[in-house]
Amino acid sequence: MKTIASEEGIFALWNGLTPGLQRQFLFAGLRIGLYVPVRNMICGELKPGQNPTLLQKIYAGLATGAIGITIANPTDLVKIRMQAQGRLPPEQRPYRGSVDCYSKVYAADGLKGFWVGWGPNVMRNSIINATELASYDQYKQLVTQKFGMSDGLHTHTLCAFGAGLNAVIFGSPVDVLKTRIMNRSAGDSQSVVAIITGMIKKEGLGAFYKGCVQNFFRLSTFNVVLFVSLEQIKKRFA
Repeated sequence: MKTIASEEGIFALWNGLTPGLQRQFLFAGLRIGLYVPVRNMICGELKPGQNPTLLQKIYAGLATGAIGITIANPTDLVKIRMQAQGRLPPEQRPYRGSVDCYSKVYAADGLKGFWVGWGPNVMRNSIINATELASYDQYKQLVTQKFGMSDGLHTHTLCAFGAGLNAVIFGSPVDVLKTRIMNRSAGDSQSVVAIITGMIKKEGLGAFYKGCVQNFFRLSTFNVVLFVSLEQIKKRFA
């Protein structure tokens, strides 16, 4: 963060903000909004006092993550490219803004260009979504029913922090892979297997956890804000 700010300016930390917000509106809205209905559809009618199993929660998270990112993939692609060009001198940056990026992707590759990296993106986001939502759901059930903690702010914060940690552990490898694929230059037709093999040969298995510390701070903070806000909205409007 310090290096980026010193070399590219403080505003470089917000490169890709517009498509990032577009992505969150679409992806977060779908993955979170659909989670409980899909979970309930998977587990069916429950007896009083009975809870969905952890596996059912994971299935629901995988499904809503896949649905959400399939629709939001174009915004994710543009966000990553806008962030990547921040490393270039201003005169060498290929995109003037997010709208220009959308236009140039469409001009170069048509509609299919917006779903470059869709496979690993679905894998990454469905895994992280399942990890976050199922973990939070399970942790909250555990601490309130087994340990008698109240359904309050401290419980929501603790469970959200745990969900963020789990997301980093299980999601970092596919997160790194997804970013590498989406940052490929035009005409680079390397397969996913070739990219994985090349990373292992050149950088070792540790390459899949590059930036995991920063990712942990990002995801844990994001999850605390997300789930605490969600719980407050549910209390107010439910």
